[in-house]
Amino acid sequence: MAELTKSEARTQAFAARKRAYSQAHDATACAELSAFLASIGDFAVIAAYMPIRTEISPLPVMADLYEAGKIVCVPVIEAAGKPLRFSRWTPTTPLVNGPFGAKIPHTDAFVIPDVLITPLVAFDARGYRLGYGGGFYDRTFELLRQKGAALAVGFAYVAQQLPHVPTEPTDVRLDAIVTETGVKRF
Repeated sequence: MAELTKSEARTQAFAARKRAYSQAHDATACAELSAFLASIGDFAVIAAYMPIRTEISPLPVMADLYEAGKIVCVPVIEAAGKPLRFSRWTPTTPLVNGPFGAKIPHTDAFVIPDVLITPLVAFDARGYRLGYGGGFYDRTFELLRQKGAALAVGFAYVAQQLPHVPTEPTDVRLDAIVTETGVKRF
């Protein structure tokens, strides 16, 4: 069987994600994500994301982390070919539309995260993720890891797992993936 191209893998994974999204597994997945974050020790700043389309929503976990005194931030795309920056978020932060339809804080207050909860289109058992194709997260993981430890955690439905995600030399492996069925560490 021939390996899928990234485009073919995205098409397959988007369909699987849409089916999983309709089955309302977000609460179970959020409970798994909360338990995982509690198990990794202390961290001060955590990045998550504002969900778009059929992405699994980390918003309940983000709100809980904020209430627990953590600094929560969300990604901001500044330009094509550049790493992401992360702006502080609270449950009451005024938001505006950012690139690709994701909401971003109206006023930037940039911070550097210790932990990054990342959306994805697909993932595999090796810990590789397939995103939307802009390379934003891969550039960001590489930059943050050069500056020190940054834990990269994918958040997805288990249905988004593929046997093999096509990779390139610039693709960065995640440290863990959290789904509604549990956590896979790499």
